[in-house]
Amino acid sequence: MTGSDLIRLGFQPGPAIGVALKSLRKAVKHLDKEAVERELKAVLADPVRHAAHPYFAEVARVLIEEAHRPVFHERSEPAPYKVWGEDLEEGAVEQMRQAARLPVAVAGALMPDAHIGYGLPIGGVLATENAVIPYAVGVDIACRMRLSVFDIAAKDLERLSDQLVRGLQRETKFGTGAAFQKPLEHEVLDEDWSVTPVTRGVFDKARVQLGTSGSGNHFVEFGVLSLESADLGLEPGEYLALLSHSGSRGAGATVADFYSRLARQRHPELPPELSRLAWLDLNSSEGQEYWQAMNLMGRYAAANHAMIHQRLTRAIGAKAIASVENHHNFAWKESHGGRDLVVHRKGATPAAPGVLGVIPGSMAAPGFVVRGKGNAQSLQSASHGAGRRMSRTAAREKFRWSHFKDTLERAGVQLLSAGIDEAPGVYKDIHSVMSAQSDLVDVVARFDPRIVKMADAGEKPED
Repeated sequence: MTGSDLIRLGFQPGPAIGVALKSLRKAVKHLDKEAVERELKAVLADPVRHAAHPYFAEVARVLIEEAHRPVFHERSEPAPYKVWGEDLEEGAVEQMRQAARLPVAVAGALMPDAHIGYGLPIGGVLATENAVIPYAVGVDIACRMRLSVFDIAAKDLERLSDQLVRGLQRETKFGTGAAFQKPLEHEVLDEDWSVTPVTRGVFDKARVQLGTSGSGNHFVEFGVLSLESADLGLEPGEYLALLSHSGSRGAGATVADFYSRLARQRHPELPPELSRLAWLDLNSSEGQEYWQAMNLMGRYAAANHAMIHQRLTRAIGAKAIASVENHHNFAWKESHGGRDLVVHRKGATPAAPGVLGVIPGSMAAPGFVVRGKGNAQSLQSASHGAGRRMSRTAAREKFRWSHFKDTLERAGVQLLSAGIDEAPGVYKDIHSVMSAQSDLVDVVARFDPRIVKMADAGEKPED
């Protein structure tokens, strides 16, 4: 008897056929062909009843397991989504297309800075119903931007240059293992970190990493904020400003890793191309655990920026007269189209009506303070930056810093440290990206980097 014969009897392609063929070696010594077929049909019809069959008990066990294995049922048609921008990386577009197949997906959007991520693309927005997808939030949970505007005119930047450089060198720490020997103090450390076993386990790491920055595309930089009309509580003019980009550090990465693996274990039915988009039901204890952990990581990431800005503001003897902060790599409970949804923004900025945000360019290109227009088709979202146009590996193979010496000089940028995979040439043109999302945000102000610090070359990225 062959596998084809078993399929003819009613077996489905899968592990049971292999087990049945193996079991036949013993059975044919005691049963004729008709008896074998009769017994196999009986086991197939009622494996539970034949769980102790003298020849086909193992076949029955596998059939019982298969009967209880969840089956993937994708949407009858993909969830609707709109794409902003042109000539986007095909891999990112394909990832968005796959995400729209999920049974929990309701709607989505792809921002003009999109590029390939894990599961959901960077620049991807996905709304689900009563479900949270750890990998659609991202590894660096609640990665965010923070801008502080000082009571110092931009014309004083050159005069204060040495002081600003010293401040960045002394007060910031970058990299995967960056930590303070004497931990900083912030009220986020007084919160209940035992809300989940994972957050309890990462508290010590979070404590010493508070106030530090990650690697990859994370940065702290001084620059010039240009404001053409009164806004942000400020008069028009040019101001010295501080911009930072970082997230929840090692603690957030540990939370992401644990619950992403847990979600995949809960959904073995997902095909390989969707396995990283496994979700946790918010009605489940695991879903509630992740939700609490994610929100704690959000508050922790905000505290990281608060400490960076507090230390640098004090170091340069300035006063912050305005600030803007927003985060990405997060999930929000929001109402869209009359439905309560969970909106994941992986590398995408909230852009509800009137909501302020910061969209950076690159170390040699401007960033912009924006105000959301609340576009319903984008699920009230916008890009979180210019977006990469090449991979880190490709950048390291193609570029050397000598290629960008003139670019940095023309932009008036003093670069203190960075990896070549963060060079200006690896990013899309920020002006094209902003033009592609003019229906999503209004530009409030422009920020031009002048003194930039990032993780040294060779650090593992955390974006």
